[in-house]
Amino acid sequence: MLTDHIKPAAVRAGIGKIGWHTFRHTFSSILHHAGTNMAVQKELLRHADIQTTMNMYTQAVSAAKREAVHEVAKVLLNA
Repeated sequence: MLTDHIKPAAVRAGIGKIGWHTFRHTFSSILHHAGTNMAVQKELLRHADIQTTMNMYTQAVSAAKREAVHEVAKVLLNA
């Protein structure tokens, strides 16, 4: 599936390197955004140390960040 579908779609979308590890990071960030307890995230990602989950996998997603990107997109698309 990765070779036949996901990587070709990423190339068409202009996305660089992509693999299963990318999905682990995305999954962690979505769990964080959904308010999932960090201990639950750790278990779902099967990390031995919660610090790995907190420091390496989960990235902040906030309404403020989303709004900032939306504003930049508006400026670029209206230019």
